[in-house]
This record gives sequence, C-alpha cells and structure tokens, in this order.
Amino acid sequence: MQNLEIGVVVVVYESADVIIDCVRSLLASEGARLRIIICDNASPDESVVMLRRFAAEIDIPLLELVEGELAPVKKLPDTGITILRLPVNGGFAAGANAGLRLLLKEAGVGLFWVLNPDCVVARDTAAQYVCCAETTGAFALMGGRVVFMECPHLIQADGARVNRWTGVVRCVNQRGLPDETMPPDPATLDFITGANMVASRTFLETRGLMKETYFLYYEEVEWAFRRGELPLIFCSKALVYHHGGTSIGTGTLTRRASGFANYFNFRNRIRFVARCMPWSLPGAYLYSMAKVGQILLQGGFDEAVGALLGLHQLPPSAAVRKRLSPAALRRITQK
Repeated sequence: MQNLEIGVVVVVYESADVIIDCVRSLLASEGARLRIIICDNASPDESVVMLRRFAAEIDIPLLELVEGELAPVKKLPDTGITILRLPVNGGFAAGANAGLRLLLKEAGVGLFWVLNPDCVVARDTAAQYVCCAETTGAFALMGGRVVFMECPHLIQADGARVNRWTGVVRCVNQRGLPDETMPPDPATLDFITGANMVASRTFLETRGLMKETYFLYYEEVEWAFRRGELPLIFCSKALVYHHGGTSIGTGTLTRRASGFANYFNFRNRIRFVARCMPWSLPGAYLYSMAKVGQILLQGGFDEAVGALLGLHQLPPSAAVRKRLSPAALRRITQK
C-alpha cells in the first residue's frame, strides 16, 4: 500500500466555511501518500485566504499556482497542499479537470480522488482505497460509503444508479443504517457520485476527462457511462462524511433543492439522456414536468422556475444569473 500515491482534487467555490475541515482530515490520513490540490473556481469569498492562513498556522508547505502560468512548475511538492487558482468559475468538471491534468504529470500518482470541499474523510479512507485498487485489478472509477455529516447514522450514498426510462439518478442505500446495510454489488452500479470518487490512471488516459459543458450535475454520470469495459469498484471500508450542497443548494434531508441547483439538474438530465439514452427523452421530459408541478404545489416558486427553464434549455433566471460571472454564463450556453 505504500507504493501507490493518491492525487486528491478538491474543487472549491465559496467554500470558506467547510474547506479547512476537509483539508485537515486529508492531512490526517494514515497509511497512504497524498498529493492534495485545491482548485479554486474564482471564489468571491475568502476560501483561498483561509487556506493560506491555515497552512501558515500548522506550518505545512503551500504552493500557489494560477492556471495558465504553470510552465515553471516541473513537479508538485511531495507534502503540504497546492492551491490552483482558476480565473473563471467554469463549474465542477472544469475545476476538477484542471487539477487532474496537473496530477497526471506526476508519474507516482496512480489514483485520482475527486472530493467535495464539504466532505470530511476518515483517517484510513485513503489507505482503504489503495488496498482495494491493488487487489481488484484494472478499473474505471471507485467509490466508498458516504454518510450524512449531520446524521452519520444514515447512509447518503453507496454509489448510484440511473433510471433507464427517466434519466433520474438515485443514490444506492440512501437513508440505510451503516451497521445494518450490506454494500452493493459494484456490477449493479451505474456511476460513482461526484462528491467522492476515485479514478484510475488507466481510465483517465484511455477515456479522458469529464465534459465541462454540464457545469454542475451529471458530468460524473456521463463520465462513468464512457468507461467501456473498465468496471466500477466499491470500497466498503472507505468512509466519507458529506454535508451536501453547501455552496450550490443541493437538496438534503432537511432542505429542498434551490432554484440554482434545479436549473442545472433539470437542464443536464435532458442533456445526458439525449447523449447517452436518447430513447428515454419522452419519459425524462414527462417526469421532469411532473416534478415541476410538485415543486409548485409545495410552494417552491423560484425552485420551480429554475427547474422549468433548465428543462427547456433556456437561459437561467435572474436569480441564477446573479450567482454567475459573465464568463461562467458564456460557458453554460455551450451545448
């Protein structure tokens, strides 16, 4: 287990309230060597400032890079953290891909762990991933058990599946009790949730990176659908605690999804289905319209508007646009 390094990519946007806990837990990992890259998607908050302060307080090496100015950097540091500042918020895939490109240059890195900033990892999670990778052979993507941060006695996801008629994604074993719920057969999974997924070097070099036109949601779903014969793996002993949607308003146990989240979720469901399961377009559309009606009946006007505009591939509402820079808006209009 000591011979395989893990490159960790954490995509940050307005994550000042959670990123330090995430990095602290990664630095406390035991039994595996980590290269940690924090990709900041032009956050308007103090995410980067807090990372600089944290590194100084605990006296760890900190390398700060700006995308497009990487020529002088021949090798990433073996310890500490690297901050890669991106000039534009290009969305989740753009941020993750920027970090993955850097890590692919490091010959010793064999596993590439994409982790959300609102996650905290157990001390042995990285080591468990290395152990699984070394004992299962070639694979595309690997996941572990994700539990709710606020309710750690409940599972958030053991991988996920896609409904072949509607394109709706469902987390496996959600709300199950960790001590009583068997891990899934990885052959029954369709993808690994983007909050916590590990890619192999073989997968990245043969299938490429995530598509960046989704901006948020479904990019990791399509990524997994492009895996060909490479299997998914589930590492049942790898444990991650996840808040969920702290910066974008994803729905949780106690919160309805925001209009911002709904815009991209409904928009990208149709895009994914059109690309990967075109026979499901009628079902995906009818299901989505029914959900819009349900949201309205629950009193979520702004949330319903976001969903309706996204479903019909229309420009986002003013409420969504004000959270995006002009450059980010241009990106999301790409097909």
